[in-house]
Amino acid sequence: MTDSIDSAASALKAGELVVFPTETFYAIGADPAQPKALDRLLRVKGREPDKPIALIAANSDAAFSLAREIPLGARLLAERFWPGPLTLVLPARPGLNESLVGPSGGVGVRVSSEPIAVRLAAAAGGLITATSANLSGQPAARTVAQARQSFGGTINVYIDGGLLGANAPSTILEFAPDGSWRLLRRGAVDENQIADALRLSR
Repeated sequence: MTDSIDSAASALKAGELVVFPTETFYAIGADPAQPKALDRLLRVKGREPDKPIALIAANSDAAFSLAREIPLGARLLAERFWPGPLTLVLPARPGLNESLVGPSGGVGVRVSSEPIAVRLAAAAGGLITATSANLSGQPAARTVAQARQSFGGTINVYIDGGLLGANAPSTILEFAPDGSWRLLRRGAVDENQIADALRLSR
């Protein structure tokens, strides 16, 4: 690895950005509790401020700590698909940075199945941002070299997890407080798998 998880966690705590591997593509990590770090992330990536930033959690407890309530369906899908490439958008608890919360009041989070991502989230306090490590509008990075081509020295810490072989990003599913859900982005977890998991749990 180009940088160790310990050095990357220290960088996050200092408000810096980190590139790290996930189970899909490389991502940019920032400490979601630091507004200046989130602002820097948006600037570096060239991302619109009204497009919410998703998170990776060290475990389901850390993930659910972001929500003011957790619909039963969300818990069932977390049990079925976490760790893995399913991002659940849950009703956000008060006090979260506005860059983490979507227009409908939800915050997106998953528990990654990539050990480096989970270890980094745990070392950084339980949660890190997980927006893809590419400039907005460009292809997702499958290697650290591709991420470096996009960001160079604007990001100082890169964790190399080798070539990532995902064909799709994480699936994004939004839950409303009443338990209803809608698919926001197709991805690695198929919509039929989701529907089957919820149906079989009844």
